[in-house]
Amino acid sequence: MTIRVLIADDQELVRTGLRMILDAQPDIEVVGEAVDGGEAVAMARDLRPDVCLFDIRMPVADGIAATRELAGPGVVDPMPVVVITTFDLDEYVYAALRAGARGFLLKNAGAVLLREAVHAAARGDALIDPNVTVRLIEAFAGSEPEPRATPSTPLTEREHEVAAAVARGLGNSEIGRELHISLSTVKTHIASAMAKIGARNRVELAIWATEARRGTVER
Repeated sequence: MTIRVLIADDQELVRTGLRMILDAQPDIEVVGEAVDGGEAVAMARDLRPDVCLFDIRMPVADGIAATRELAGPGVVDPMPVVVITTFDLDEYVYAALRAGARGFLLKNAGAVLLREAVHAAARGDALIDPNVTVRLIEAFAGSEPEPRATPSTPLTEREHEVAAAVARGLGNSEIGRELHISLSTVKTHIASAMAKIGARNRVELAIWATEARRGTVER
């Protein structure tokens, strides 16, 4: 299956570079390029790409606004959005994740990580650049004034362990090795924990786990 990607960035050089990297992948195809957030939203709704790759700072509408339009709370059929930026600890990045983005990458992340982020978003997962995962969550978890979700039913001890590992930036395979459980069991625990707290992706699960550890949300 070929993953169809829409790129949005106001710099032509960046768009060209991203297209070259992605089109070189055997299972990824760039189906459109937008120069601002407004055009990105319109093209996304028209083309229905499998993944949207948006710059955080664009004219007309920035990447946060575009992400919220396509993937935010209340969107009936949200699209997978990966945000790219040159800023690794920017409040706008966190706002984009809150708006529904399924990933966050630095523009210098490289071809391998870019491909992994696109694949993760396409399958409903989330990937944040490992260089900033923990710092991003630690810096911004608890910074929003509204209360976080209280679990519909309490998480099991194992679910708490898995959620805490997600918050540390570990991937599913790493979690499995650390906790001595199978990959399928890791996925089951993550899905169950996300359902209990109402998280849309593992980014929100990681933030919740960090706040639970701090005691700012009910476990």
